[in-house]
Amino acid sequence: MQRPPLDVEQLRRGIDSPGLSFFSHIDVVESTGSTNADLVARAGEPDIDRSVLLSETQVHGRGRHARTWVSPPRAQISMSLLVRLPGIDPARLGWLPLLTGVAVVDALRATAAVDAVLKWPNDVLIDGRKVAGILAEVAASGAAPAIVIGVGLNVSLTESELPVPHATSLTLSGAAVTDRTVLVGSLLTEFARRFTAWRAADWATTDLIAAYRDRCATIGARVRAELPGGQTLTGTATDIDSAGRLLIGDQAVSAGDVTHLRADS
Repeated sequence: MQRPPLDVEQLRRGIDSPGLSFFSHIDVVESTGSTNADLVARAGEPDIDRSVLLSETQVHGRGRHARTWVSPPRAQISMSLLVRLPGIDPARLGWLPLLTGVAVVDALRATAAVDAVLKWPNDVLIDGRKVAGILAEVAASGAAPAIVIGVGLNVSLTESELPVPHATSLTLSGAAVTDRTVLVGSLLTEFARRFTAWRAADWATTDLIAAYRDRCATIGARVRAELPGGQTLTGTATDIDSAGRLLIGDQAVSAGDVTHLRADS
């Protein structure tokens, strides 16, 4: 399968355009252990804010709960970005990966013409199968905390290359666009738009909550949540609260693995 490389020069030229001018640096490497780990290690650099790092392949890609995966070269978008959030209430930092999920859904709908939705907290699904995941890590605390957000998007993986049976890729989903350079530009543009609006609102979450609810397929679904400590909770997901927690019945869940169940399960 022909899998062309990312066009880093095209992406860098985009920094001069309105959509990507938010970002200070865009870099592409051929291979790394983890783009998230690389940016976390650089969080103390003075000019690192709003930097983007992409890798054609990751050998120690990291997901939630320290899960790892390896993808064929140039078959995914493996991307991390670092942003500082001056003056934010630490209690609202958890909204950043959810904001990123909204941006990914909007970019895929607009550019790839796929019916992407969110599964709480920030997995992206197409037809019930996972096409993208998001991981945010605190790289530096203080008055302007630095957060690294990683996005892993399956682009051209074939059925035999999928990491798990319930995954999918844009190619398998019949996406209108699978050019990774174009997709990266769209993802970054949507993230910048959402983040800029959030900061302009002084980190208020009213608009963000509404956008997330509108794109979240978990709300209204019957779910099973595997919670820290081994507890399992089954019920109907009714809403997302102001802290970004999932409400299952009358219980708020802040962390855990959520599975969408059939209505008769």
